[in-house]
Amino acid sequence: MTTTPVVHTSAPAGVLPGAPDGAADDSLSGLWPASARPGPEGDVAVGGVSLTEAADRFGTPLYVLDEGEVRRRCRTYRAAFPPAEADVVYAAKAFLCRAVVRWVREEGLGLDVCSAGELLLAVGAGFPAERIVLHGNAKSPEDLRTAVRLGVGRIVVDSTSEIARLAALVPLGSRQPIMVRVVPGISAGGHAAVRTGTDDQKFGLSLTDGSAQHAIDRVLGQPRLELVGLHCHIGSQITAVKPYVAAVRRMVGLLARVREQHGIALPQLDIGGGHGIAYRPGEPVLDVPALAARVRAELVDGCTRAGLPVPRLTVEPGRALIGPAGVAVYRVLAVKRTGTRTFVAVDGGMSDNPRPALYGVRYAPRLVGRDSTAPDRVVTVVGRHCEAGDVLADGVELPGDVRPGDLLAVPAAGAYHLSMASGYNLVGRPPVVSVGDGTARLLVRRESLDDMQRRDVGA
Repeated sequence: MTTTPVVHTSAPAGVLPGAPDGAADDSLSGLWPASARPGPEGDVAVGGVSLTEAADRFGTPLYVLDEGEVRRRCRTYRAAFPPAEADVVYAAKAFLCRAVVRWVREEGLGLDVCSAGELLLAVGAGFPAERIVLHGNAKSPEDLRTAVRLGVGRIVVDSTSEIARLAALVPLGSRQPIMVRVVPGISAGGHAAVRTGTDDQKFGLSLTDGSAQHAIDRVLGQPRLELVGLHCHIGSQITAVKPYVAAVRRMVGLLARVREQHGIALPQLDIGGGHGIAYRPGEPVLDVPALAARVRAELVDGCTRAGLPVPRLTVEPGRALIGPAGVAVYRVLAVKRTGTRTFVAVDGGMSDNPRPALYGVRYAPRLVGRDSTAPDRVVTVVGRHCEAGDVLADGVELPGDVRPGDLLAVPAAGAYHLSMASGYNLVGRPPVVSVGDGTARLLVRRESLDDMQRRDVGA
């Protein structure tokens, strides 16, 4: 596999990134994995595997994950943020399974988890605990106990009440490395629900009201806690570099105040993730090499002006690594025309992808598995669940003869679909299949009706 760069804007219409000799196809765009290729009779192959054949073999709904695309994106980040200067940490909340743990480990990345469940899965799959970061605004006692017991590399403190609780769990004679999550007062992100850099949300400790400085004082008074750096995360689905540069500037200012007040130069600075990807043709994505260059320049310049040593940088991409590697495949169950609208109902929905209902996200589904010469029609692709808000893709163009039994494929489906999936209406969660070199391999099996029945132990 090569280390070709991540596409910095969704590819121009008709240009498939990674296609040999810039091969063009007007029906595929840069939203798809670089391995995607048009096949016969309207099919699409990803990682050399036909989506139609995969749907026949594994059933639908189905999630296909291109291993090569994940690894390619990991390598792009490692090239932009070289190991001599920075750590790249995969944000597991985007999607986690044992195979992804192995891919990330083999590509030299760290791992960011938010619960004892994610932590135990990662360590059980062979990920070194010292390369794991634990996050969370309200970590449970079990989360903290598990992290301390396994020896995670860093715990990010999110509230002052967590400090004494965590210190009490650290064995006598040991020190747990921690970071303090700071709210730098930067508003960034694709939706109000995912903007986490301002004071009006639940995460972190405010820079403006002194909460962050107070937490730092408290941590430094705990002999079993070792303050190794500061952390911030300003939002999600961010496609501009400027907010990160502004956040670094403010964080360097706090590093300077810590040195002035306590006489210590903290050795690490974590600026989080939230790097945006494209979900529809023409949408921008974050330019990763530009981010690395400008953040590094701001960090070096700011530390030089303040007389500080340059701390080691950490970034935490999640969606940017796994999102474009995933494709969801659904089967059409019904087509209904109501007034001026056409609804195309599929066999999945908000139980496997709640993002449209939560954030109003729009996707670009594609008919696969048969050719159609029918003119396109604007339709609304909906799910099977008993909610009017169960909409997967609103106002999208599909062939006017779309009918029950057809397959629809949704690119950019690797992040925050199955990781946020629910058991609504007792519809089992779909399987995940990895593809590469023409081979499909089951990673996570379909949740069966029997699985759900066995959890109900009452009578």
